[in-house]
Amino acid sequence: MTAIPQGRTRRAALVSALCALVVTGTGLTGCSGEDPDAGTNGVGKLPAAKIQARTRAAADSADTVHLSGNVVTNGRTYTLDMRLKSDGGFGSVTSQGVTFGLLRIGAQLYLKANAEFWNHADGSGKDTATADKLDGKYVKVPQGDPSYKRFSGFTDKDVLLDGLLTLHGTLATDGHHEQSGVRTIRITGDKGAGGTLDVSLEGTPYPLRLVRAGDAGTLSFSDWGKGFALAEPEKSETVDYGKQLPTS
Repeated sequence: MTAIPQGRTRRAALVSALCALVVTGTGLTGCSGEDPDAGTNGVGKLPAAKIQARTRAAADSADTVHLSGNVVTNGRTYTLDMRLKSDGGFGSVTSQGVTFGLLRIGAQLYLKANAEFWNHADGSGKDTATADKLDGKYVKVPQGDPSYKRFSGFTDKDVLLDGLLTLHGTLATDGHHEQSGVRTIRITGDKGAGGTLDVSLEGTPYPLRLVRAGDAGTLSFSDWGKGFALAEPEKSETVDYGKQLPTS
C-alpha cells in the first residue's frame, strides 16, 4: 500500500474542517455537494412565487403567531412585540420613546400606558389629574374613537400579515440560510430592494424573518400555532370612558 504524504493528509483535514465551518455557519453547500434541501419540507426547490404562495397560505392557516421587530410607516418607527390570534391579541408597542400595551378580545380593545403617555396624548401636557387616574390602567377604547382605528390593527393578525407579508417587484430565491437555528430559504423582491423573506425549510413553511422594502423595518415571526389565552382585565384595573377617550 502506498503511503499518503503527511502534508496531503493535513491539507485534506483542513479543507474538510473549512467545509464544515462554511456549511454550519452559513447553511451553504459546495464542499461536499450535499443537497441543501435534503430532509426539508421541499419548498426550497420551488420557484420564488410558489414559495411565497406556500408561506402565505401557511401563515393564514395558523391560529397564532408571535410577531416582533420594527415597522416604519408615515415616517414613524414602531417597535412591536405582539402575540396574535384570530380573535384578538396582546403585547406592547413603542414609538418615539413611549411604550404602551394593547389587549384586544373580540371587538373590545384596551390600551394600557403610564401617566406620561396620557399626559401628552393630546399634546398639551396639562391634564395631570386624568393622566394619574389612567396610569397603569386598562382603558377601554370605544370603537368610534379615532384611537381605535389607529391601534386595533396592531392586534389584528390578518390585518398585520396582509400589510406586511408582501415583497415588491420581481421575485427570486436567494439561497439557503438560517434563522434561530431553523434552516430557511430566502426569497427576494427586485434582488432585495423590494424586501426579503426567510421561509422555514423545516416542518410547515412559515415565514420567519421579513426585511421590508425601503428600509421600512425588520420583523421576526415565531411560535406559529402555539396557543395562548386572552383574559379580560380585572374590573379594578379597568377604566371605561364610554363613547370617547378623554384624549385621542
